[in-house]
Amino acid sequence: MKNHLLEIGKIVNTHGIRGEVKVQPWCDDPYIFEEIEYFYADGMRYEIKSARLHKNCVLVMLEGVGNMEQAVRLKNKILTIEREMLGDLPDGVYYICDLIGMTVCTEDETVLGTVEDVLKTGSNDVYVLKSDRKQPVLIPVIDEVVKEVNVADGYIKVHLIEGLIDDED
Repeated sequence: MKNHLLEIGKIVNTHGIRGEVKVQPWCDDPYIFEEIEYFYADGMRYEIKSARLHKNCVLVMLEGVGNMEQAVRLKNKILTIEREMLGDLPDGVYYICDLIGMTVCTEDETVLGTVEDVLKTGSNDVYVLKSDRKQPVLIPVIDEVVKEVNVADGYIKVHLIEGLIDDED
């Protein structure tokens, strides 16, 4: 089941004395903070007055947060938005939260495990599977290996290339 709310970042600190907060973005495109009008933190809605990139973070001014004391109360809060605010994803692109927990099986229906994490390596993502094996099962997200991702039915079909999984486990 897809989550209605998606986590998009975390407030990691304050910035300056006027109530700006420093957000560590958890999304591929930190510019999303310049496009959205609001987010939620602890179930409360916060309207965004302004947002700008600063180093690896986003500095955000919020309605009703006008000084450092008000901003510091938001430190370490997880930020969420409604899934619909981001629009439809392109084909072949998925939210990590939708992949976590999905069953991964081979083309002949042999279950390898469930997705526990997704590593961003730069060249391609890697699915980290939770399984009965001694060694972690790592599945590179490349066309040669990942054959089908079915979020609605909760499974990923893969083609195991030679050397991908150690048979001695």
